[in-house]
Formats: sequence, structure tokens, C-alpha cells
Amino acid sequence: MTVRVKLIGPLMYETGFSEKDLDVPAATTVEALLDLIAVPRQRPKIVTRNGRAVAPEEHLSDGDKIAVSPIYSGG
Repeated sequence: MTVRVKLIGPLMYETGFSEKDLDVPAATTVEALLDLIAVPRQRPKIVTRNGRAVAPEEHLSDGDKIAVSPIYSGG
């Protein structure tokens, strides 16, 4: 199945791309996708699927649009 992945901020530089389509196995979870694209597990991040936040254990579906953004803080 194919999913589109968009990375935001410094994640683009850490993984080497900002947006691309990836072919992944049918049973792929959000966490497995993040491992596949080498997003560090320890980095605080928000992952959305089709505009809604998702948990790491959720399974992806063909055509999903995944966005990964680091969590920023400050004030």
C-alpha cells in the first residue's frame, strides 16, 4: 500500500526528505513507519493521519496522508 509522508521542521534534515510517497506493507503501524523513515523515537513529535492525531500502535491504510511534526515549546 502507498502512504504519503510529510515531515516538518528539522525532521526534514534528519531524514533527508520533506515529502514523499512510500510503499509499505499492509499491516504497517504508525510506529513502524516512523522507524522505517528513521525518525528518532526519543524525539517529541506529533503524528497526524489525514489531519487527525494518531497513536503509535494504529495501523495505516492505503492512501493515508501522514504528517510528522516535532513538538516545539517556548514562550
